[in-house]
Amino acid sequence: MYKSFSMELAGRTLTVEVGRVAAQANGAAFMHYGDTVVLSTATASDKPREGIDFFPLSVEYEEKLYAVGKIPGGFIKREGKASENAVLTSRVIDRPMRPLFPKDYRNDVTLNNLVLCVDQDCSPELTAMLGSAIATAISDIPFDGPTASTMVGMVDGELVFNPTSEQRDKSTLSLTVASTKDKVIMIEAGAEEISEAKMIEAIFAAHELNKQVIEFIDKIVAECGKPKHDYTKCETPEDMYNDMVAFITPEAMEEAVFTDVKQVREENIKAIKEKLAAHYEETNPDWLALIDEAVYKFQKKTVRKMILKDQKRPDGRKMDQIRHLAAEVDVLPRTHGSAMFTRGQTQVLNITTLGALAEIQKLDGLDENETSKRYMHHYNFPSYSVGETKPSRGPGRREIGHGALAERALVPVIPSEEDFPYAIRTVSEVLESNGSTSQGSICASTLSLMAAGVPIKAMVAGISVGLVTGDSDDDYVILTDIQGLEDFFGDMDFKVAGTHKGITAIQMDIKIHGLTREIIEKAIYRTQEARFYILDEIMAPCISEPRPEVGPYSPKIEQIKIDPAKIGDVVGQRGKTINAIIEQTGVKIDISDEGAVSVCGVDADSIKKAIKMINTIVMDFEEGQIFEGKVISIKEFGAFIEFAPGKEGMVHISKISKERIEHVEDVLTLGDIVKVVCLGKDKMGRISFSIKDVK
Repeated sequence: MYKSFSMELAGRTLTVEVGRVAAQANGAAFMHYGDTVVLSTATASDKPREGIDFFPLSVEYEEKLYAVGKIPGGFIKREGKASENAVLTSRVIDRPMRPLFPKDYRNDVTLNNLVLCVDQDCSPELTAMLGSAIATAISDIPFDGPTASTMVGMVDGELVFNPTSEQRDKSTLSLTVASTKDKVIMIEAGAEEISEAKMIEAIFAAHELNKQVIEFIDKIVAECGKPKHDYTKCETPEDMYNDMVAFITPEAMEEAVFTDVKQVREENIKAIKEKLAAHYEETNPDWLALIDEAVYKFQKKTVRKMILKDQKRPDGRKMDQIRHLAAEVDVLPRTHGSAMFTRGQTQVLNITTLGALAEIQKLDGLDENETSKRYMHHYNFPSYSVGETKPSRGPGRREIGHGALAERALVPVIPSEEDFPYAIRTVSEVLESNGSTSQGSICASTLSLMAAGVPIKAMVAGISVGLVTGDSDDDYVILTDIQGLEDFFGDMDFKVAGTHKGITAIQMDIKIHGLTREIIEKAIYRTQEARFYILDEIMAPCISEPRPEVGPYSPKIEQIKIDPAKIGDVVGQRGKTINAIIEQTGVKIDISDEGAVSVCGVDADSIKKAIKMINTIVMDFEEGQIFEGKVISIKEFGAFIEFAPGKEGMVHISKISKERIEHVEDVLTLGDIVKVVCLGKDKMGRISFSIKDVK
């Protein structure tokens, strides 16, 4: 049965149509926000997938260029693999919803979002987040939702909700908050050094708006929702678990996990599994296949009990203590910039590369405001960093997400194109991992940029805090600088990056059904304390400010401004003039529509030579100016001198020598380099030169 529901959301109409399309999906919502249209569907398999110990959720966000009236480029003329924005949007839809499915649900679930039409003032990403929540809530798939999401910007110091295209362009905050009806469940933010207090205010202003949206969704579910289906529960048999605990003993498990060396802990757990396998081979062979899941459950209970009840972390640290830190720069001798940041058993090497502005990344997506990217951050997580063997198949969704988080954290401090006319790429190579490599990447990137001579506005550091909760909202412990085990068995990974002045990025992942305001506030201020320590005690002693100039192996770039009306003179017919300058000097030249000319090269003299040529081409010629040029043509009446690529003037035979000459060839030959003085323009409008009058 077709039904339509509408509400006003941040000044625009949100309409949800149910029963109109995609009737064979478990749940489908045809979403309209302004003129943005997204089809969100939720489907689940009939049976659980065998042989897995996790919930197999897939989230897809499909960008179609017809949604903004574009035809895809290239020969194939159809959309290819998901863009970086599509991957990041899929992740931001996944994160608030995953904790609300049953933990032992093993049926495959796919949430698909097809972007059909885009109104630039109504975010298709937000529309898809709401659509996925609604499609799942009205479906028969077990789900403890719904959730709602709100985007928050800040323009002229004032918060704006679900900002328009113009507001997004001016905003100093890009915050997305997802909530259940009671608690905040996901935070994603990029900001221009916003204070902790202002960020908290923005988060909970969004939460209040989310509550209104959830009331709207609840009405849709009440009218259109299907009964949730039963499913096969995948739990460790209670009698096996009790037998295992009695056989191994809690004391032995605690001793196995209580170490600050990841490899030792893994060996200890491996020994326990081998002991159990030998035991059950004789006593209960049916339990052999369940050992991994049972030991995981035993470890999790042990670690959580140690932290929550005994106030003891697996590596012996205090709750607010950071692991051993180290930082160094100039690790690689010939790259433009390099740095290594180590936190416990997490180690990241970052490399900075500088290039001409022509090397910025062009973006062909749905957002008209995002057409290029001058600062690029890439993140690689090879299998050897965790002691595993796996072939490299390029960056996955996790790598793209971590790279984008680090990029978002650093963008606010990157100098403007006018102050530093370079394209900038940083690459984080994770050499060792035991928790929070993304935040280590932020620290390493900051050091690497400063070592490369990039005049960043301030140093940025990142840190992650974790959480272990008990049976009530008041029963919890916050952990500073979580390692892998605490992330794995804990309830939260709350990453915050920023400067001394304020926050530049947040990413919050949780495994429970939301966080109270008290927990969020304490977590944010805990990260502030840790961030200041890293900035002042670890990073500043390593390198306290950007180097005054780029290194010897970096390209040098100088920028000049010309009259935009004379850009054509510099480029020349079919690029002939600019290509001649490049060929003669070996530089790279970029010209903006506003007349900003960037000249890039490794050799400073070549750059100066190219700039001199450009200035000569665009200057207004006046009598008395002296130039140096090459004889390119000889006629009976005189010679033509090229004094800059594409620019030439004539020396009449009478102006070649102070003595009378019969033939030009008596004094000049093709290819001669001569000095000339400008006499103005002749009757034909050509520039007239004299050799004999040069002083």
